[in-house]
Amino acid sequence: MNTTLITGASSGIGEAFARKLAAQGHDLLLVARSEDKLIALCNELGRNQNIRAQYVAIDLTERDAPTRLLAETVERNLEIDLLINNAGFGSMGDFAKLDLELELKMIDLNVRSLVELTHRFLQPMRERKAGSIINVASTAGFQGVPFMTTYAATKAFVLSFSEALWEENRTYGIKVIALCPGVTETGFFVASQMKKPPARFIQTSEDVVETALRGLKRGKSSIISGWPNLLMIEMERLAPRSLILRVAGAALRNYSEKG
Repeated sequence: MNTTLITGASSGIGEAFARKLAAQGHDLLLVARSEDKLIALCNELGRNQNIRAQYVAIDLTERDAPTRLLAETVERNLEIDLLINNAGFGSMGDFAKLDLELELKMIDLNVRSLVELTHRFLQPMRERKAGSIINVASTAGFQGVPFMTTYAATKAFVLSFSEALWEENRTYGIKVIALCPGVTETGFFVASQMKKPPARFIQTSEDVVETALRGLKRGKSSIISGWPNLLMIEMERLAPRSLILRVAGAALRNYSEKG
C-alpha cells in the first residue's frame, strides 16, 4: 500500500503536511511522541478525507527508533513512497551555558535520526526506481547563527545532505528536496522552550507546505519558503560572512538576554 510517512506529524508543519496530503488522497503514517494527538488527527483525516491514516507513537531520539519504525511499516505491509522528515527542535542562548545533553539530543533528532530514516527508506525506493523525500531544513542552515548555534548547524547539515542526495538519486527516478522555511507560526518554539526570534515576515505552516510540494513537483534540490526569506538569503550571499555573523549575533544576543 503506497503511503506517505511524516515525522513530527502531531502539530505545526508536520500536521499541515498531513492535512494537505490527506486532502489529495494520500494514505498516511503519522509519527510523533504524542499518541493522543496522533489518534485524534488520524481519526479526523480518515473520517473526513476517506483515506487510511495510521500512526506510530515513538521518540525518534531513541537509538533504535528508526529501526523499529521501519519494522512497523514492514509488518503493516506499507510501501513508503513519500518520506517527510519533519521532526526536530531547537535551542537559543549562549552555547557554553546551554544544557549539553539537550544539545546532543537535538543532534540525535535533527541529524542522526533523519539520516537513518532516509537511508533505510531510500533502499526500497531505489529498488522500485520511484519515491520522494522531503527533509525539513531552515533558512538558518545557510549561515552560522550565534545564540542558535547547534540548531543552525543541524539545519546546515540537512541542507547539504539533501542537496547531495538529490544529485545521487536523480537517475533512479527519486526526488529529494530540502525545505527551508523561515520563522513559521507553529508550536516549534514552545516545544523547544525557546523564544521566537525577531522576524518581520512570518509564514503559516500551510504556506510552507504549499512551497514544499511545489518545489518537489518541479524537481528542485532545495527551496526557500517565502520571497522575503529568499531575498534575505540572496542578499547575505553578497556580504562577508563575518559581517552576517556580527549582525545576527548582535540581534540575537540582545534578544536572548531580554528573556
